[in-house]
Amino acid sequence: MLQRAQAWLAQDPDGETRTELRALIEAAEAGDGAAEAELADRFSTRLAFGTAGLRGALGAGTNRMNRVLVAQAAAGLAAYVREQAGLEPVGAAATDTGQELAEDAADEPTEIAAPTRSDEPAEADEQAETPVPAGDEPDAPTAPELTEAPSEDALAAEGPEVPGILDDAPIVVIGYDGRRNSDVFARDSAEIFAGAGLRAILLPRLLPTPVLAFAVRHFGAAAGVMVTASHNPPDDNGYKVYLGGADEGSQIVPPADGDIAAHIDRVAAEGDIGTIPRSLGFETATDDVVDAYISATAAVAPAPEGAAGLTWVYTAMHGVGWQTLSRILEAAGYPEPVPVTAQLDPDGTFPTVAFPNPEEPGAMDLSFEAAREAGAELVIANDPDADRLAVAIPDEAAEGGWRRLTGNEIGLLLGWRAARLVAETGDTSGASLACSLVSSPGLQTVAEHYGLAFHATLTGFKWISRAPGIAFGFEEALGYLVNPGTVRDKDGISAAVAILGMVSEARGRGATLADLLAEFDELFGAFASDQVSIRVDDVSQISGVMAALRDRHPESVAGVAVDRIDDLKDGFEDLPPGDVLRLWLADGSRVIVRPSGTEPKLKLYLDVRGDSRDDAAARIAALADGARALLAEYGG
Repeated sequence: MLQRAQAWLAQDPDGETRTELRALIEAAEAGDGAAEAELADRFSTRLAFGTAGLRGALGAGTNRMNRVLVAQAAAGLAAYVREQAGLEPVGAAATDTGQELAEDAADEPTEIAAPTRSDEPAEADEQAETPVPAGDEPDAPTAPELTEAPSEDALAAEGPEVPGILDDAPIVVIGYDGRRNSDVFARDSAEIFAGAGLRAILLPRLLPTPVLAFAVRHFGAAAGVMVTASHNPPDDNGYKVYLGGADEGSQIVPPADGDIAAHIDRVAAEGDIGTIPRSLGFETATDDVVDAYISATAAVAPAPEGAAGLTWVYTAMHGVGWQTLSRILEAAGYPEPVPVTAQLDPDGTFPTVAFPNPEEPGAMDLSFEAAREAGAELVIANDPDADRLAVAIPDEAAEGGWRRLTGNEIGLLLGWRAARLVAETGDTSGASLACSLVSSPGLQTVAEHYGLAFHATLTGFKWISRAPGIAFGFEEALGYLVNPGTVRDKDGISAAVAILGMVSEARGRGATLADLLAEFDELFGAFASDQVSIRVDDVSQISGVMAALRDRHPESVAGVAVDRIDDLKDGFEDLPPGDVLRLWLADGSRVIVRPSGTEPKLKLYLDVRGDSRDDAAARIAALADGARALLAEYGG
């Protein structure tokens, strides 16, 4: 383990992680058991690259997020993009710049400057018309017109091993949020993509994840990278990958993830990131791409007359959502919110929350406090990279007088809205609603009511966004895709605009968001959902429970007979394989069992449909008790 750590130290260009690792090595060499254990944790495995890209704690080592790992990932992705474009592999000879990054471990590393940050709101431009997707018109703006080219001096300084960037080279767009090292990881990636002869376009400043997803399609890019860990703890960061072309700006799915991972492993096996060609020939996007996103998102729901006088509270959860959302609100005509000032600006330390996830207990306490003081009608929250949306409403029965709506409640309201909009066109052929298979079955009821197709997918927007004919998609974990013509990923900002539109339209006839929920129940039935989970120390316990359920199917849950069980292990109907069991009960209730993809947990997702909200609440409570009993019976 010490040998691995020393080899890592020799190639690490980051002064902070070098210092951190050097101290651990010295302590381990002195016989410190805790240091030895820490080195083993950092170097005994490697952060796996998968459909979610990379995500983990910051720090030195193969099992941490750092500049070495990001450089390897960028080089691997670059090789994949070149391969898909039919280009020859880039030679592994070191450039002058690369040589500087591979200094001896005893020397101080060359620090690569981070992109200039701008946390000040840009001056709002006049509202533009909703843009046509890039490439649909002969005079659509091209990437060169929307970027600032590298300087002649930068290009002249390149070493001979850096391939030239052709005018028709595949484009890779890079975005980053406000987390620690996000800007540095993005800059490293841009230099490595350019060093591979690709047209690398770095977004102009820290921005929401949906802007990056939008930019992939807007520029006609082959791929995109977003440096973010979304709502993970403060010491985490991540690396999400999107693909253009036939993938239409969606996140990667198999087999692309495995192909990219193989290239990354090859780069890592070569042992020294100093041999990876780098170039300062990347471009920086102008604000035109942000303006285009703002225009397209404002057009999702221009403010109706009922928006006048709306009092609402907004929190960015210490993330990057506000600067972009504020310009959209102005363009769409909505009143400014009462801001949760302490959480409005980007701060990667997330000082006011224990966990920067609106779903976590306590995360929205400051929002509720502001709402009570302002007499607000609504609270809207984005997570730190603004790809998720949380909504809360006044509720006298809730603690503190405010209740956060579930992801299913929001998703069903937005799905209802989307289905109505499609139906109003008079042509529902080919249009569909989609959600993850663990989200509420109520969306299928909505789709059938309006004559739309419905698709249940595996969890994650990498699958939801690929549903044929998608008009709207969601998953219960606060993710919503409301504008698939421009963003093929969850987008908490466009979802916020859609919710504001629904609330404002209801206000225009004297109704509230709570009234909309009641109207939904009356039209479609009262759906209720819950989740039961167990956290384990030994992950083999999870596989044991799944195996037991497959070997001996339960005959009933909560006293209700099990009608049938769908096992997705080898795929089911149009669903790809997944470690998922879906139990359908005689009364129409549903239980889905699956291991968590990110934590050592086994999760049971529960859904019922009742005659009224009270009936559904009683049914879901009984089903939750039955689910806990089922886990106990099968070794959970």
